[in-house]
Amino acid sequence: MSDQPLIQADRAVPPPATTTRTGGRRRRLRLLSRTDRVVITLMVLVPLLLVTGFVWLPAAATVLLSGTNWDGIGPLNEIEFVGARNYDDVVNIYPPFVPAVQNNLLWLAALFVVATPFGMFLAVLLDKELRGSRFYQTALYLPVVLSLALIGFVWQLLYSRDQGLINAAFNSNVDWYGDSNVNIWAVLVASGWRHVGYIMLLYLAGLKGVDPSLREAAAVDGASETRTFFRVVFPVLRPINIIVLVVTVIESLRAFDLVWVVNKGRNGLELLSALVTQNVVGEASRIGFGSALATIMLVVSLVFITVYLATVMRENRE
Repeated sequence: MSDQPLIQADRAVPPPATTTRTGGRRRRLRLLSRTDRVVITLMVLVPLLLVTGFVWLPAAATVLLSGTNWDGIGPLNEIEFVGARNYDDVVNIYPPFVPAVQNNLLWLAALFVVATPFGMFLAVLLDKELRGSRFYQTALYLPVVLSLALIGFVWQLLYSRDQGLINAAFNSNVDWYGDSNVNIWAVLVASGWRHVGYIMLLYLAGLKGVDPSLREAAAVDGASETRTFFRVVFPVLRPINIIVLVVTVIESLRAFDLVWVVNKGRNGLELLSALVTQNVVGEASRIGFGSALATIMLVVSLVFITVYLATVMRENRE
């Protein structure tokens, strides 16, 4: 009889409950009020609709129109599909295409080889919390908040052949924006001036998140600051490096405002973005041909964006 109370006590104790992941989610959903559910739905649905309406649908329409000869005037039911003829014409019989590709590659090389390392160098200096670093950080980032069109007008004060500061200082008479041999270099300096501040801010944010113990351990091992940065800090900044790479490629492809302000992308300043605008909204109004140029830009951009997304997703899985 002494064992019976123990048996009854054992029967009174319920077995441990096993909470599944699905059950946990359902329980959390039950804790949300109806208002919370509506707010969360809107927060997801509204951005999704905006991105779909203003990004993906126009991109899909551009790809479809690139296979037509539509001029933007006739009705849609009269659009004639020409297949890949627009792409063949772009590559073979459109003279500005090759110079535009060369200028875009030159733009990418200048930003990637000169402006990006210089922006990283400035970020390393500002990360040391030197006296006046806040002022320098604000001054260097200021061009980023300006549009490229406004930057073109600002640098016009420096590049003007008759009243520009550069010609006055060196007693020269160079037409920086009009001479096709030098205007691409002039606009690259102006674009790099803006790009440096953007890259500086990205790397500065990344440097603030580096664990100080890594640098302390390298210093204990006797590593110099330069060796510590390239062997310890720089590998830690891999996510920032991928973002900087994608941003630099996109900046080189979408470079439009500056050259359009100077001479509408002609006379040595041909760029793919300017060619798209000239064909879509110009006098010719060749929507299909301009869409083929835009599709080429889209494909190049998607290659680098896909690499970035694949890298981020792989790091999240790890």
